[in-house]
Amino acid sequence: MSKQTHNESLTRGLSDRHIQLIAIGGAIGVGLFLGSASAIQAAGPALILSYALGGIIIFFIMRALGELILYKPVSGSFSTYATELIGPWAGFITGWTYWFMWVVTGMAEITAVGIYVNTWFPQVPQWIPALVALVVVYLINLIAVKLFGEVEFWFALIKVVTILALIVVGLVMITTGWGNDGEAIGFSNLWKHGGFMPKGFIGVLLALQMVMFAFLGVELVGVTAGEAQNPEKSIPSAINKIIWRILIFYIGALVVILSLYPWNQLDGQTSPFVLTFTKIGIPAAAGIINFVILTAALSSCNSGVFSTGRMLYTLARHKQAPQALDYVSRRHVPSRGITVSAIVLLIGVVLNYFIPEKAFSYITSVATIGALWVWGIILYAHIKFRQKHQPTAFKMPGTPWTNWIGILFLIFVAVLLSLEESTRIALYVGPVWFGILAVSYQWVRKFNRNDE
Repeated sequence: MSKQTHNESLTRGLSDRHIQLIAIGGAIGVGLFLGSASAIQAAGPALILSYALGGIIIFFIMRALGELILYKPVSGSFSTYATELIGPWAGFITGWTYWFMWVVTGMAEITAVGIYVNTWFPQVPQWIPALVALVVVYLINLIAVKLFGEVEFWFALIKVVTILALIVVGLVMITTGWGNDGEAIGFSNLWKHGGFMPKGFIGVLLALQMVMFAFLGVELVGVTAGEAQNPEKSIPSAINKIIWRILIFYIGALVVILSLYPWNQLDGQTSPFVLTFTKIGIPAAAGIINFVILTAALSSCNSGVFSTGRMLYTLARHKQAPQALDYVSRRHVPSRGITVSAIVLLIGVVLNYFIPEKAFSYITSVATIGALWVWGIILYAHIKFRQKHQPTAFKMPGTPWTNWIGILFLIFVAVLLSLEESTRIALYVGPVWFGILAVSYQWVRKFNRNDE
């Protein structure tokens, strides 16, 4: 360890309650509240199948990660497992890709905070709430990991309560006719307008790229492993419940939404959540959902600062980032890694004023490719783990077949990105990013060799 480190390690300040809600929060993103409207246009009611298929693959990815965590519960887990089980190059590329993925996502989220606040206070310049949000989450992450866990707990709880309210209210409307002049709506909207699969199976496939992007952040449980109080108990519990959370929060919410409204009447712009709460006569529905989306964006930014700080710390420990970042403060947090990430995020606020939105989307497209890479590395590192070690008590089912099915699925999703003009840019930006990392790795390896 670097001499600059004040304490021996990060502290295990995240309780089972924190881990469970971080797992839920990671699985439920802004994509469900906003992105579901456009995804419905791509697949119709068959979007339910897209989420079910994507959910199964995510479950296998998380089970593979869970077994690796029980083998070695460390912070910045994916990079560590990739380095040990595949090779230092894999750890370098995975660590930096995950860092960049979250930094880019964080840039988008703090910009979103500014936009959402602007709907209530149009006279306030957009950059002010974006800056305030960044400063707040930066300070939260500097103070203590327990405070991060507590804030994330409440952010996740707001999302959970909102979705459960939609499901309960929606089911009452479907079965009793409340909010529809007493006439029960029933479930026929799921198949009445062109059938259950109006865009054919190709619609189900095309929606997969949006579905997988919505799951971005589910792997955050792996980053918390090094600071969980009881990882042997809390991590398997959180991971095993992911499949039920996907069934309830994604598929349950979509079944209700698509039963309440003919899929072809959703414009792809307005959040289905706003439409549902407006229909039962809640005048402040748009404001309520705006608040929920605002907390979801803050939650994502909070998670971004947390995970990027840990990843820089892990990379520095493996001599794959500047050694000054191998530093833990007296409060047991990687303060320098957190600070560097926050500074880069601050640049994101400034960039929004100087580069057009299209140029910004070129950068954000790396987030999708980054997630596919990290998930693929988790599955492959698990295959290598099983070749070298005995399985842990939390065995990944169906290894190695389920691993290879998952990897092929992720490659297929990457290919799907080429079919739409808006996502095709990811396939151009991705190779450039990985090319930069390949050159950087050779330089880092040479530098470390000379330093020995």
